[in-house]
Amino acid sequence: MHIYQLTGRNVDVTEAMRDYVEEKLTRLDRFSDQITDARVILTVRDVRDAGRRNRVEVQLNVPNGIIRAEEHHADMYAAIDRVSDVLERQLRKFKTRYLKHRQDAVPQPEVGLAEADVDAGVGDEVTEFRPEIVRQKRFSLRPMSPEDAVTQMEALGHDFYVFKNMDTNSCAVVYRRRDGNYGLIEPS
Repeated sequence: MHIYQLTGRNVDVTEAMRDYVEEKLTRLDRFSDQITDARVILTVRDVRDAGRRNRVEVQLNVPNGIIRAEEHHADMYAAIDRVSDVLERQLRKFKTRYLKHRQDAVPQPEVGLAEADVDAGVGDEVTEFRPEIVRQKRFSLRPMSPEDAVTQMEALGHDFYVFKNMDTNSCAVVYRRRDGNYGLIEPS
């Protein structure tokens, strides 16, 4: 696999880092030699009383979906190792579900990038808590069935997924319920 985009935030990406990331992600080819694009972001930030904190974010574009992982660690190379392990598990799970889905002879619509990350902060005192939008994402909605949306949600490791329902041509949300089943929210 070739890394198409490797970005460093608050860190200079050295050749050694680039080679290490390439080596770790190349071993993922045994699960999906169809990875069409990979984006890797290495971030270093200072955290009070905890020293440096490294974050590695990876998004792999595969046919009919995406695989995404993010890991944190005090050592950048350890964070790269962790994210590689998470991606390996997610790719194995995604490939198994994808193959099972194809065997069921259900038509495969084009899957879009619909991911929603919610970062929630808690104030020191409950009475002074004022919610604010701390992260914003934009994505294109592509038509898919609710079943495909659930598959994509699981592949991303999220609790909900926003998509365009191909049957109703409207925006919809699938979500994981506490009982382990899934819910579908659609406008009336």
